[in-house]
Amino acid sequence: MAAAPILVVGATGKTGRRVAARLRQDGHEVRAASRRSPAPFDWYDPGTWAAAVRGAAAAYIVDSQSDDAPAQVRAFSELALAEGVRRLVLLSSRDWSRSGGDAALATERALRESGAEWTILRATWFAQNFSEDPLLSDPVAAGEVRLPTGQGREPFVHADDIAEVAAATLVRDGHAGEIYELSGPRLLSFGAAVGEIAQAAGRDIAYVPVSAEEYAEHLAGRGIAGDDAELTITLFGWIAAGRNEELSDGVQRALGREPRDFGHYAAATDWRV
Repeated sequence: MAAAPILVVGATGKTGRRVAARLRQDGHEVRAASRRSPAPFDWYDPGTWAAAVRGAAAAYIVDSQSDDAPAQVRAFSELALAEGVRRLVLLSSRDWSRSGGDAALATERALRESGAEWTILRATWFAQNFSEDPLLSDPVAAGEVRLPTGQGREPFVHADDIAEVAAATLVRDGHAGEIYELSGPRLLSFGAAVGEIAQAAGRDIAYVPVSAEEYAEHLAGRGIAGDDAELTITLFGWIAAGRNEELSDGVQRALGREPRDFGHYAAATDWRV
């Protein structure tokens, strides 16, 4: 790849900021783009796209995660290629894509049909959701995590692994046309995950299984309703039903090593409140 900047869309998010940091650590120039960055980028303002992509060698894409995402990614990809960008890497969801999420699949298809050197990263649930997403981090801090996930298990992926894979696919040859399904090395129920966090934190944190209806009431109390609540409950329902209970080998294929374990994440995180 030429010594041109690498565009990171969503550079303030859980994966975007890690991708940017990894690229900088490896000596690459990064153009960090978000709605609040010096290089402003807004999926709903196409006028911000051209300046973000101009002169970039490659782009890491975190889409708007909305029904508009397929059309946005298609239009963005066309513009990016016209501006000389040749390599595009999209963060997607393994579980949502496998379960027939129309927007996720259509967004992936828009990238594949773009004419770019594309790579798709289908990630499972992030381990970091327990410490960086208020939906889970607030209950962890409060000492009681109530979820409708039952005993269903998830192979939580470490966000640093996503970032390392993304950085590799952005700057190294051999990844074009690949779909990497990224998971951790171990299946864990949410109860077991909370137990490992409690042990690492040195304090009591309870996991309490609740029904979907009870959880809907909890979400409503937090001001989350409508489509957002429905989607969240659906995703947790898939976990409860065991639909995510499978390990993936994307980290091994992309990096030639095993993914980080959830225990590594729990031990390395500051759980002080």
